[in-house]
Amino acid sequence: MTDLEGVLDAVGPRLRELRRQRGATLTQLSEDTGISVSTLSRLESGQRRPTLELLLPLARAHQVPLDELVDAPETGDPRVRLRPVTRHGATFIPLTRRPGGLQAYKQVLPSRWPGGEPELRSHEGYEWLYVLSGRLRLLLGDADVVLTPGEVAEFDTHVPHWMGNPDDRPAELLALYGPQGERLHVRAAPAGR
Repeated sequence: MTDLEGVLDAVGPRLRELRRQRGATLTQLSEDTGISVSTLSRLESGQRRPTLELLLPLARAHQVPLDELVDAPETGDPRVRLRPVTRHGATFIPLTRRPGGLQAYKQVLPSRWPGGEPELRSHEGYEWLYVLSGRLRLLLGDADVVLTPGEVAEFDTHVPHWMGNPDDRPAELLALYGPQGERLHVRAAPAGR
């Protein structure tokens, strides 16, 4: 396999991961880009080769540079170009460049985010959180904890969970998302303290 073939073969999984990170369906992405659902599905599965006319609207929809979609070779500058993304009112700043595997983000949660009643969810994966500033309320199964600066939580995301900012000022945290991992380890004081 040539280097070019390897680069092109890696585009599909990268596109799938970017779409999943955004929480978008193929139908939503199709509406955003004008590319048919079947073409998007074939691109993500590697059954169709990516072309510039397909990659440009996808880069725009995912809000990433084109070279990130194709994993262009480094130009000698090791800096990660941070491109914040806002989802449901929270700001996510990617700290890693490659989709798939371990992903690192700085998150800024506005005051009283997300609002409303907590809604626990579960999904594939594993999560690690480190609070930089403010407070983070984490509901995890039957546990209800409030993490403060310097505290860490790590857990299997199959366990129903929810997190939010209980305060009137923003909370900042580092988050690592990765493949399924070890058992739950939470290091925080109970919410009543």
